[in-house]
Amino acid sequence: MTDRLLDAGEIAELLHVPERWVREHTRSGLLPHVQLGRYRRYRREAVLAWVDAQEIGGAAWRRHRPGP
Repeated sequence: MTDRLLDAGEIAELLHVPERWVREHTRSGLLPHVQLGRYRRYRREAVLAWVDAQEIGGAAWRRHRPGP
């Protein structure tokens, strides 16, 4: 079954980041997740789509250069 939900540790491993980073971004609402009672789980496809969107969008502050 490839549609199983992943936990924070599995997402951290997938993204090569600390689990603490995953939990912080989940709490702040940046990382897409599913809340099941007190548990938070992640759809692999949704997280990878989120990563793609981060790459496509780039950093908006770098593109904006205010005038003098």
